[in-house]
Amino acid sequence: MTGNSKTLWVISLSAVLAMALLPVRSGFAAGAHCNLGTLKGQYLVSASGWVFPPAFGVTAPAISAAAAYSFYNGDGTGEDHVTFTVDGVVVVPATIEPFIYTLNSDCTGTRTVSPSDTPPGPHFNIYVASDGSGLTEIATDPGFSVTSFDKRVGQSQNSQ
Repeated sequence: MTGNSKTLWVISLSAVLAMALLPVRSGFAAGAHCNLGTLKGQYLVSASGWVFPPAFGVTAPAISAAAAYSFYNGDGTGEDHVTFTVDGVVVVPATIEPFIYTLNSDCTGTRTVSPSDTPPGPHFNIYVASDGSGLTEIATDPGFSVTSFDKRVGQSQNSQ
């Protein structure tokens, strides 16, 4: 390989690597265009994590788990049908809790359970598949460390 062809090869390789390593536009679903209606229907939820004092009345770190399904109405509202445990003890029996959510065009948003309670909560950051087929969420309140992956399994509540 001559000096010129080696230089050309290095420049070409550098250009290819630069294009391959360029960051994708920020947002979970880069290029996607979500809105409140992206989330509509029934989603199965399985969540586990930790609770730290004084959240949920615990005095020491404790393991938490929840099983639920959520209905998203496509308008920023919905409801959870949930059972929640702390250290294997049911602290929220099968109950229905309303929630509100926001969803940005980049498919990121927030969710607040029991928004009319004082104080409302818990709160979550959500990251939504651009086709609405699923979402992942993480709790954002101090003392509550939980994540979940939620998968759409049914149509809207009104059509069932």
